Amino acid sequence: MGGGTFDHTAYRAYASTTRGKSTDEIYRAREINADLNPLGVKLRESRDSVDNPRSTPLIVGIDVTGSMGIIADTLAREGLGTLFRGVLERKPISDPHVMFMAIGDAYTDRAPLQVSQFEADNRIVQQLASIYLEHGGGSNDFESYNLPWYFAAMHTKHDSMEKRGKRGYLFTVGDEEAPKALTKEQLKKICGDDAQADMSSLDLLHMAQRSYDVFHIVIEQGSYASRAIDRVMSSWTPLLGQRVIRLSDYTKLAETIVSAIEVAEGRDASDSAAGWGSGSSAVLAAVKGIDRIGATRVLGGPR
Repeated sequence: MGGGTFDHTAYRAYASTTRGKSTDEIYRAREINADLNPLGVKLRESRDSVDNPRSTPLIVGIDVTGSMGIIADTLAREGLGTLFRGVLERKPISDPHVMFMAIGDAYTDRAPLQVSQFEADNRIVQQLASIYLEHGGGSNDFESYNLPWYFAAMHTKHDSMEKRGKRGYLFTVGDEEAPKALTKEQLKKICGDDAQADMSSLDLLHMAQRSYDVFHIVIEQGSYASRAIDRVMSSWTPLLGQRVIRLSDYTKLAETIVSAIEVAEGRDASDSAAGWGSGSSAVLAAVKGIDRIGATRVLGGPR
């Protein structure tokens, strides 16, 4: 999917309907929506179209456990418009196709992964609003941030890679430590796939990196990170190095994603952050250490 273009006027009209509503009033699903269930999904595709002739996939996976549901709330109210406006007006990537994923805990939750289609227009709003905020998570110090890596590697295809040799972008967002392995039983239950063995997070990351440049954003205001930020960062840095981003203000998530892409594509971090006005200091602190992709991008393989 991925046809059409994003209508900011229509989005502002939608966002105005969320004013005065609680998170539960916006996200009314009490079980996983069939359209967002990864079980049995063969492929989610980002393909070129007349409206988007040079499509670039952008996956954003958000932790919806416990206090982290506030991220989905903020995206619905205002962040989604900021994200689309940023990528369309600032053009860090061409013709963005956005997919949202909701992340839970593969060990304890009923819906540890939810996946939208790739969309270039306002259909993404309805899909975001259909997410089931399970508010789950376990007591194991991590959520299953590696499920989006697996799904992206095994169940997505995109013309950006197949036609132009350019990887897409994949961001996961949360406040807990890096995840452990996914078991073959979990992959069968969640995606319906018959894996030969359990998969380590490092292997899953390398699989995703064949088609996506992968980042993780740590929300410092999350209940876990706020009391154990050093432990969280030390768990992520060996996996992602400069691609793990600390964000001190979750309301600047959309701006941080756009600026992270800009910096990775070669723009100066200070110039990128300055364009956001108020709150630019939080964005700059988050993205200033990101290494550039540029000529170091390796076709078809991890960096």
